[in-house]
Amino acid sequence: MSETRNMDGHVANGSTNGVRTLRNGKRPFLIGVSGGTASGKSTVCKRIMEKLGIDNVAYMQRQVVCISQDSFYRELNEDEKVRALKGNFNFDHPDAFNNELLHQTLVDILHGQSCEIPVYDYCTHSSSGERFSTIYPADVVLVEGILVFYIPQIRNLFHMKLFVDTDSDLRLARRVLRDIKDRGRDLDHVLNQYTMYVKPAFEEFCLPTKKFADVIIPRGADNTVAIDLIVQHIRNILHGAVDDEDGGAGVTCHPPCNGNTHHKPTHKQSSLSSSSESLIR
Repeated sequence: MSETRNMDGHVANGSTNGVRTLRNGKRPFLIGVSGGTASGKSTVCKRIMEKLGIDNVAYMQRQVVCISQDSFYRELNEDEKVRALKGNFNFDHPDAFNNELLHQTLVDILHGQSCEIPVYDYCTHSSSGERFSTIYPADVVLVEGILVFYIPQIRNLFHMKLFVDTDSDLRLARRVLRDIKDRGRDLDHVLNQYTMYVKPAFEEFCLPTKKFADVIIPRGADNTVAIDLIVQHIRNILHGAVDDEDGGAGVTCHPPCNGNTHHKPTHKQSSLSSSSESLIR
């Protein structure tokens, strides 16, 4: 049975059919992972899954799952498709995404429901409409994407927000290699799109959302100390040692480590083992 929900995430008709609660009655813990293009967001999520031993577990039995904002690119009209094939469409703009669908999907996830996520084809710039990836109820859900913190209604659903902070030159180099090898682009196409759309959009839409992050991860997946801290926090969540309301404030550091993460000060940081003056930098 489908349910109608408002943008604030409440069930409008009061139905709870198909809803499954987890972690002793608690709802799934939602973690947003943002950062610029090719910053290492998906790799950070992959490392987290690997360290938790989740990557080799059957999907229906996973306690931690990951979804990508890229799956929620909206369908383009014919004119937009032609422009996209020429590298003249801005895929890094908030309007490039189906934000209503992403929001509704996250609300359904928070209510413990299984969800079907569209499978996006980067070569054709479209979803087939026939291929979907099923996300089953899980205790912790990682949501990665360049603009997952941009829309307030979506951002406010996350219990914890991570920002992967990687040098812009390294991100460009990674994007060039990725788009040529995996997405069939040529060098001129990649560089043109980067200079015209990707870089300006990062500065206008993505970078300003860094201030909303609870934890900032310099160097992405290469920052093993930061990954270990986040993994430990997720383990605490799975074992019921962290309350949903604590969000990112429950990330601890034993002992204080230098040069690995920034932790945004909040009024709930009493659980940190180090003072705000010795937060990881």
